[in-house]
Amino acid sequence: MATMLGLTPQQKAALVVVSGLPAPPGVGGVIVQNYSRNEPRPAGALVFTDQEGGRIKTFPALPPGSSARAMRTKTAAFASGSATGRALRSVGVDVDLAPVLDLPDGPLGARQFRSPFFGVAFARGLAAAGAGACAKHFPGLGPLPFSTDKRPHVVGNLRESDLAPYRAAVEADVPCVMVGHGIYPHVGARRAALEPAAYRLLRDLGFDGVAITDSLDVVRGHAREWAVSASRAGADLLLFTSGKDAAKAIRALVPLARAGALDVHVRRVLQFKARVGSG
Repeated sequence: MATMLGLTPQQKAALVVVSGLPAPPGVGGVIVQNYSRNEPRPAGALVFTDQEGGRIKTFPALPPGSSARAMRTKTAAFASGSATGRALRSVGVDVDLAPVLDLPDGPLGARQFRSPFFGVAFARGLAAAGAGACAKHFPGLGPLPFSTDKRPHVVGNLRESDLAPYRAAVEADVPCVMVGHGIYPHVGARRAALEPAAYRLLRDLGFDGVAITDSLDVVRGHAREWAVSASRAGADLLLFTSGKDAAKAIRALVPLARAGALDVHVRRVLQFKARVGSG
């Protein structure tokens, strides 16, 4: 039976973004990667990609022409974001999983801007071209000694300065924020993507858009558990690299959908889709 949102529990539970193929039926979004640029995309799904610049470019021939670190002014960053947004729209991509707003002393090297506020300018450029930006990796990888892409369990002490770029992103009306896998003891005991206090911190900054997790199969074997934990913690969209894990996550979320526990997330995602979706 359809709910007050006009969706069945199965449709409401499909708050999953997947980069692995095949995508499960009804998935909420897909991430286009190098190997899947020419693959068919599920009808009605939001289309994401990683088009940061430098070595992180799903579409090598498209902007940005330089890495984040190479951009030297807000004006240049805005122009680069605008060019990137136009180019992504031309290939059917709705959302760029960028900019990186981690402080320049973080572990990501050239993926970090000289000033994270250049990243906010890049996001404004994407928006000006009609594409969605997704700032990452909240609440900030700056205090972490290693990238969470390289080590699945990384602990750091969050600083007030790490949050400043996200305040600026909220003021710039950035519609999507990716919550990372860093563990910050003063925030909570779990990795941020699963930690309720991390999502409360994000909302306390005034953010009312969509919060998406970093990949939840960074450690394999936790798809069902982490999908439930992340959605209960406050995530609106759940990212997986495995289609099989994404399908497991959707099945695990159906009971929460039936209980109405996902309604707030569904509303945010529908608003996000209406704002940036091309389908």
